[in-house]
Amino acid sequence: MKHQSAPFFSLPDQTGTVRSLSEFKGQKILLYFYPKDMTPGCTTETLGFQDLKSEFEKYNTIIIGISKDTIASHVKFCDKYNLNIILLSDTDATTINDYGVWKEKKMFGKTSMGISRESFLVDENGMIVKHWDKVKPATHPNEVLEHIQSI
Repeated sequence: MKHQSAPFFSLPDQTGTVRSLSEFKGQKILLYFYPKDMTPGCTTETLGFQDLKSEFEKYNTIIIGISKDTIASHVKFCDKYNLNIILLSDTDATTINDYGVWKEKKMFGKTSMGISRESFLVDENGMIVKHWDKVKPATHPNEVLEHIQSI
């Protein structure tokens, strides 16, 4: 999916405001897809991005998290951890499917469908310039920041 137009999205954030890809033209966007609010890995990854938010902003980069969680769930997540990054609610998984991150997952010997923890860096012109498909929640935010600093 690298070096192709980022699939369009128009989804509500934790405040209920509908945010779309075109709103961020002229800025880089780090779109990170995560399985579920309040779970250990997702919390670790989100807090990592939150902690580095001002560093990303120095490089004209907006951080946006996307999951199937509801707006109400995002509100609780933001309130509990004092988050101020954009979290989008994709309850029908349209954008999740558009980015190809709805995948078969295996856990404890059971197979199910779910969101694969993956991230996409979208450039100022709406092109995907980097795709991370093997994400470790604890180290990924720094990994992404280092990549952005290097380009």
